[in-house]
Amino acid sequence: MKHISILLPRESILASIADPRYMFTAVNEFLEAAGKPPMFQVQLVGLEKEIKLNNGAFSVHADVLLKDVKKTDLVFIPALSGELKRAVEINKEFIPWIIKQYNNGAEIASLCIGSFLLASTGLLNGKECSSHWLTANEFRDMFPEVTLVDGRIITEEQGLYSSGGASSYWNLLVYLVEKYTDRETAILASKVFAIEIDRKSQSPFIMFNGQKKHEDEPIKKAQEFIEHNVSDRISVEDLALKYAIGKRHFERRFKKATNNTPVEYIQRVKIEAAKKHLETSTKNINEVMYDVGYSDTKSFRTVFKKITGLSPIDYRNKYNREAFGNRIQA
Repeated sequence: MKHISILLPRESILASIADPRYMFTAVNEFLEAAGKPPMFQVQLVGLEKEIKLNNGAFSVHADVLLKDVKKTDLVFIPALSGELKRAVEINKEFIPWIIKQYNNGAEIASLCIGSFLLASTGLLNGKECSSHWLTANEFRDMFPEVTLVDGRIITEEQGLYSSGGASSYWNLLVYLVEKYTDRETAILASKVFAIEIDRKSQSPFIMFNGQKKHEDEPIKKAQEFIEHNVSDRISVEDLALKYAIGKRHFERRFKKATNNTPVEYIQRVKIEAAKKHLETSTKNINEVMYDVGYSDTKSFRTVFKKITGLSPIDYRNKYNREAFGNRIQA
């Protein structure tokens, strides 16, 4: 029987504690209904017997204290809440235990912004990680040695798992059910919990918000110029000349400050503007394309799909209420 430890961090999100417990106890029930033995012993593991969440609105009771768990097979780190540096600091007592369990052969899975606590262990240094897109800039600032993967829902590397934002951690739960049981059980779990199995990307949900928490003022002005001139065709050469910086030096400074190359930043700003047009207006794809400074249809569609994971028309059908209504009527 596999031992699953769901940590109870101080200042964490209740659903990300309850949901993995619900999933794996339900899988035990599925197995028993099929005449098979249950596979998982699931425990809530805390630093204290009772953890209060949401300013005391909820209380969660640990099944066992951290100091009493000597060995486990799979550790879940739920999503933290509140100011993240503080959330990591008040939960630092978990860190040596997580490292010890990993070194003893356990696998570790962070859910949503539980990635901040996992990254604090140092186990992710030099590795890839998924997290919520909303906290991506803060994550990169705090953990520069970790490669944060934008858009990916599940990241797996050397027994370390992480998931994308919010409810997308359900996809990681199903993924782990399949790994520890079989495909048939994972499909059953996905149907019972109404989860789209094998969903790989959170790209359609990402809202680009350029990193400006840096002290390079010329680069900050270049970012603002890009954002205020979405319909113009802007080249890196023009930007470097405008701010009197050599092109190569400008590119290096821009990448260091924003975590994007100038070309990537221009593309992401334009595609974010295109997404908003497609969500709210009745303009056709070509009109939107021209509005954000593209003149080549193939190029626009390629960049749009690369960033969002969807074609422009699929994106409009997914998020534009009027387009969706017309599709239903059709």
